[in-house]
Amino acid sequence: MLHGWIPPARFFAYLTAAEIDTLPDKTDVVLLQPVAAIEQHGPHLPIAVDTAIVMGVLGAALAKLPSDVPCYCLPPICYGKSNEHVRFAGTVSVDATTLIELLSQVAESVYRMGFRKLAFVNSHGGQPQIVQIAARDARARHEDFTLFPLFVWNVPNNAAALLAPKELEHGIHAGAAETALMMALLPEQVRSHRLVREYPPPLPGGSMLSLEGALPYAWLTHDLSRSGVIGDATAATPALGALLLDSLATGWATLIAELHRFRHPT
Repeated sequence: MLHGWIPPARFFAYLTAAEIDTLPDKTDVVLLQPVAAIEQHGPHLPIAVDTAIVMGVLGAALAKLPSDVPCYCLPPICYGKSNEHVRFAGTVSVDATTLIELLSQVAESVYRMGFRKLAFVNSHGGQPQIVQIAARDARARHEDFTLFPLFVWNVPNNAAALLAPKELEHGIHAGAAETALMMALLPEQVRSHRLVREYPPPLPGGSMLSLEGALPYAWLTHDLSRSGVIGDATAATPALGALLLDSLATGWATLIAELHRFRHPT
């Protein structure tokens, strides 16, 4: 099934050309473009993690979305800029220029159809800047085009209440949160006998730098981890995954309704 977790009635690729032509109020229809990755996620998770998570979360959100909010999800862009993982098998990466151009062409295509609200929903931590650049450039080309460069984890959710402080700060790849979500979404694809706990070496005391904070340094995964895991996958459980999934889905359903109402300030 092409739609995966997305409710079929919300899957853009299941519409016909005639149905798209005659959609009412296309300028306020929200289109979601998942932007993911195919990359290593340690010895216990498949390389499809980022794609599965963004589609699973959006599918659960769209199931919660009121039927009077017009929103469709496009098929995912599965390949992303994943060169931080290139020393690990399974990583399929494109460069930044290629991904920007692909997102730009998607934006031009939906604009040409008459749609004026497009959200890039990114699920890979290695490419938020690319998504932001593509959205800003499309907006500069078309002043009546509203674009949203978004990250799947940034909606209000209960991760802070469910994860240990160290995991919240350092569990950035294949750790407790991603592993738990995969236990909820694709349990048969989680190799639970291979769960890993591995954190990066600490920086010298008093350093202002961090992995992904306000003052980051450029790193590759093999700088930080032998296993490819950055975090504690052993803390993941199916129950934790179910709670995270429901929380993220609620946050996304609320956000999508706001995207529908949104108008650029004047």
